[in-house]
Formats: sequence, C-alpha cells, structure tokens
Amino acid sequence: MSEKKNDILLDVRHLQVYFPIKRGLMKRVVGHVHAVEDVSFTVKRREVFALVGESGCGKSTTGSAILRLIEPTAGQVYFEGENLSTLSEEQMRLKRRDMQFIFQNPYASLNPRMNVWKLLSEPLKVHFDLPPQELRSRVEEMLHLIGMTPDQLERYPHQFSGGQKQRISIARALITHPSFVVADEPVSALDVSIQAQILNLMMELQQEMELSLVFISHDLNVVRHISNSVGVMYLGSLMETGDTEEVYRHPAHPYTQALLSAVPSHDPTNKSKHIVLEGDVPNPASPPSGCPFHTRCRYCTKVCEEKKPELQEIAPHHFAACHHVGEM
Repeated sequence: MSEKKNDILLDVRHLQVYFPIKRGLMKRVVGHVHAVEDVSFTVKRREVFALVGESGCGKSTTGSAILRLIEPTAGQVYFEGENLSTLSEEQMRLKRRDMQFIFQNPYASLNPRMNVWKLLSEPLKVHFDLPPQELRSRVEEMLHLIGMTPDQLERYPHQFSGGQKQRISIARALITHPSFVVADEPVSALDVSIQAQILNLMMELQQEMELSLVFISHDLNVVRHISNSVGVMYLGSLMETGDTEEVYRHPAHPYTQALLSAVPSHDPTNKSKHIVLEGDVPNPASPPSGCPFHTRCRYCTKVCEEKKPELQEIAPHHFAACHHVGEM
C-alpha cells in the first residue's frame, strides 16, 4: 500500500488465530478452528477503519488479537513501528495505556461491584502516578466529555440505563488518552433510539482526541456513517478493503456485493436487486480449499476451488481477493 510509513499507526501482517479442538479424557488436540486466516491491513493516524461481515466471520477475534487479549497463532502486529508480539507481559501492560478496547456488552463489561469513580479512576491508577486532586480532575473531565456529571460518580452500573453504561465503558477506555482504540460492536446491544447518540459521541471524541479506531460491526449503514476505510471479512479472511465510499459505490467482491444488496435503501427509486446467497457458511474447523467464499459464489470456477486468491489492487487504495475481478 502507498501510505507514508509515518502516517501508519497500526500495521497488521498475516494475522492468524486458531483455536484447538480437544476431545477425549486426555484432551487431545484433534483439529483447529480457523478463526482468523492470514489477515493484513493498516490503520492510519486519526483514521476509522471498519471491519464488517456476518456473525462468526472473525471480526471480534481479530480485534482481540490486535491487542493480545487473545494471543495470535501467527503473524505480526506493529503499533507505531513496534512489533507487539515481541513484548513481555509487563511491556504490553504499559503499551495498553495507548491501546484500549471498548466491549460490545456494557452489561457484562462493567464490574457491578465498582461504582463509576472506581471504574474510571482504576485505569489511571494502574498506568499513572497522579496526585489525588489531578486524579479527580481527570475523572470529572472525562465525565463531562461523555455527557455525565460528577454527582453520578458514587452510583453503580445497575443504576444506569444501557446507553449510560456504554458511555461509562467509552470513558473507561479513553481516560488514559490512548491513540488507538478497538471498538467491538459498541452499539449493537443498545436500543435503536440510543445507538445514534452513542455513535455521534464516539465520532466527536474520535475527532477531539485524534484517535485511530478499528470499528467492528455487522451494520453496514453504521459503518458507512462512521468509517474512512473498510475491510470485509468472510470465514476469517479479508475479501475486500478500501476507502469506504469507494467500496460502497463500487463493490468488487461477490460477497461485498451481496452484503450491500441486503442493506435497506431510503431511496424509493432504487430498484437494485437483492442478491441471495445459496447454502450456509462453511465450518471454520474444516474450511474449504481455494477461495473461502467459493461454496456460495455464483461466479465460482475451478480455479476458485483450487487456489486462494490474494488481495489485489483494483483501484487506488481499493483491494479485492477474487480471481474474477473485472469479469462480473
């Protein structure tokens, strides 16, 4: 890719995550679930990169592996030019002040025994040695940024609505002032009426704090609204990447075309036909040979069954992994 090296904050190279399948009394490994298979992409400074795809395609596992919440099986993740896989646990702990994670479900991710003060002050205590007055000031400043007030500091998670819980989760992730955040479907557990508020809050904070963001979602309308670039995943592999508007207007991969055809349109004159995918998603414990998508692709030929396609540049900053790009 042609971005300048100093513009790239995160560089993911050939990332793989396999989970062992164990059976019997001796718990012998009899196979592996191929959750993430040879995924590579970059995230520029102050960019929002979205990972999209069906449930189970490996999006969340990729996000967790980037921060080593799950240890990758293979591949490298470079953050500001430093290979994270070579860092010790203590070095990685220190690095996490600059790399944070927003979890999907605030009901499960917030400790019910900790009030808001403890939830927000704990990351600062772990990563910084601040005097009490500055600690209080940093917590109250973050509360203000997420639209909450200091009088709520003594409350516990069960005393808040779902949207307020997610605001607290966002504040907890951002209070160390990281430069990079993985947001794993941060609005999917919320009511539709609240989702727009949280998305607008995240966009404001991303711009104000100059964050780079990997935004994981299955909602293509949300992704188009919030991201600068996008990667489309299927069965653990990247099918297509590029600038968001370029991919949405000119989808090159048959899987991307099918996903976008299913997005409801607000334009009554839009007569585009919905592309129905035949069959089911293959078992990731026994993935098909060749192209991961060939078992459901209407353009499948023999080469698709035998050889896995590489991501190839089909337009500036637009890549697709398909043997028949340009023929459809």
